[in-house]
Amino acid sequence: MRNVVLAVLVVVSAWVGFSVARLDGGGPVQIDKIQLPPGFRIEVFASGVKNARSLARGAKGTIFVGTRSAGNVYAVVDANGDHKADRVVTLASGLNMPNGVAFRDGALYLAEVSRVHRFDDIEARLDAPPKPVLLNDSFPTDRHHGWKFIAFGPDGWLYVPVGAPCNVCDRSGSDRRYASIMRMKPDGTGAEVYAEGVRNTVGFDWHPQTKALWFTDNGRDMLGDDRPPDELNTAPKAGLHFGFPYCHGGTISDPEFGGTRPCSDFVPPARPLGPHVAALGMRFYTGTMFPPQYRGHIFVAEHGSWNRSRKIGYRVMLVRLDGDTVASYEPFATGWLQGERAWGRPVDVLVMPDGSLLVSDDEADAIYRITYAG
Repeated sequence: MRNVVLAVLVVVSAWVGFSVARLDGGGPVQIDKIQLPPGFRIEVFASGVKNARSLARGAKGTIFVGTRSAGNVYAVVDANGDHKADRVVTLASGLNMPNGVAFRDGALYLAEVSRVHRFDDIEARLDAPPKPVLLNDSFPTDRHHGWKFIAFGPDGWLYVPVGAPCNVCDRSGSDRRYASIMRMKPDGTGAEVYAEGVRNTVGFDWHPQTKALWFTDNGRDMLGDDRPPDELNTAPKAGLHFGFPYCHGGTISDPEFGGTRPCSDFVPPARPLGPHVAALGMRFYTGTMFPPQYRGHIFVAEHGSWNRSRKIGYRVMLVRLDGDTVASYEPFATGWLQGERAWGRPVDVLVMPDGSLLVSDDEADAIYRITYAG
């Protein structure tokens, strides 16, 4: 196993070239605990993928995986097409919360806390990754809610959120980029705020028909076990404000900042989610493997509560839509939480070309594949 030094961009991040790990099925994966609707099946696609979080698929089928605490970015390769990963390539390590990954025109886009990079022609160069191109290093450096989910929108722009650097605070006067979803051109220029009042989103997608942006948002802490809710929101146009830090869940005035602006000033959630469930990755289901009643609806990965007296979340939820409105919010995959002990924590979901659904788990260091056989 050899290491190739690619580049050192700044002191805090060393770009270290590839290492390859053969998968041995290790890790505390308890796949037999997962419960799904009848006809569905879940298997381990890849194990031993340390701190696996955000997912993106390359044009040739490579699954790119970002991390938060591990500081690594991986390429997961299914070489023989049997829907089981054969190897994991560590493309870079020693990074500052490189959670966000996206793929476009042969290139891997990678977001750290304050920087976005691009690896050109990456799938042809997994074993000798190219020097990354720095696109933008002007995002805030706060690590509190600083990790990012990134994705390209239908407009061709790269969407990059900036979380609130706190549990609850008002930084809009000093820098309106905080608590927002931003977007920039693929070359890193033209960065602008698209949506405001978004405390911390770590997952978004665009409606396959209307092209409207939908996103999850994590509610503030320290208001008790049952409030506020996490949120599922939709932003069909730029310039909307979703309430943080003044209003939570569309109806809950913040004890400190709520007197400044009423909840009626803001866009309410499309659906309040469970309190403290830590709703992260979400995708519209655009495949055809699952039955028709799942198509065009939303899968949401709930990472699970960290400070609630009784744990909640640790599951994949299904949000059914009726046009532009939410019709229901129901469990789809459960079992990562057993009583008050969680052996796994879902982070992101990804619809594959064959219609199967990948789910990442940063606690069990695994990626799962959910299929339907009827």
